[in-house]
Amino acid sequence: MTILSAIRRHPSVVFGATVVLVLATIAILAPWLGTVDPTAMSPAMRNRAPSAEHWFGTDSFGRDIYSRVLYGARVSLTVGLSVAVIASLIGIVIGLLAGYVRVLEGPLMRLMDAIISIPSILLAIALMTLIGGSVVNVIIAIAITEIPTVARLVRAGVLSLRNKPYIEAALTGGTPEWKIVLKHILPNTMTPVIIAATFICASAMVVESILSFIGAGTPSSIPSWGNIISEGRTLWQVKPHIVFFPAAFLSVCILAVNVLGDGLRDMLDPRAR
Repeated sequence: MTILSAIRRHPSVVFGATVVLVLATIAILAPWLGTVDPTAMSPAMRNRAPSAEHWFGTDSFGRDIYSRVLYGARVSLTVGLSVAVIASLIGIVIGLLAGYVRVLEGPLMRLMDAIISIPSILLAIALMTLIGGSVVNVIIAIAITEIPTVARLVRAGVLSLRNKPYIEAALTGGTPEWKIVLKHILPNTMTPVIIAATFICASAMVVESILSFIGAGTPSSIPSWGNIISEGRTLWQVKPHIVFFPAAFLSVCILAVNVLGDGLRDMLDPRAR
């Protein structure tokens, strides 16, 4: 009942989670919800306005925008969730080592400072240039740019907990240090990591769209919201539907994830309660 009442006090959590679940369901059911193959070209149907046959219209190659937007949800959500998980897991490990093992603190945090000093989009573009364009490489490139955020959060939590009396008592009692880290320190650093993961997910979707928009991300053969917008930008003034629908889905998705993160922060923060 405590959890349910907390959720009722924070409707933003319900809103954000509901929208994300709906979009995830759309992405999973895209093969059944889509009307046609998203890569099928029909030159005779180029740049058609929305109609009963093509709900969101068609692009410059005669491809159905509705089907492409549905499949694009798969790419954006996959990238966002994958980056959030990978960056969180690696960041937790680095943060724990940097915060608890004094010898490793300097080298690890200088590496994190070096990564975070470079704008994430520029670093992602440089990495994509080196490793090539694909969904997996996009995930790897963006995850590398987000790891320092989690690592710094976890390290700060470890430093605040390392000298607590109950930690010292556990050490005095002969508890192995690895058990102290996993049982006492790690659980107490997870709340900010969970909140940060939601914002990392939203940021990753934005960066993926930017990379795809400039042609450095997901290949054009794979529908993503970013490259759909990119392909329609030259016709924006005369055929706005090509850009409007993928941009609307991207905006709603990012808004929902950010609202979910704000709600989780308010719900999990004991000071807010």
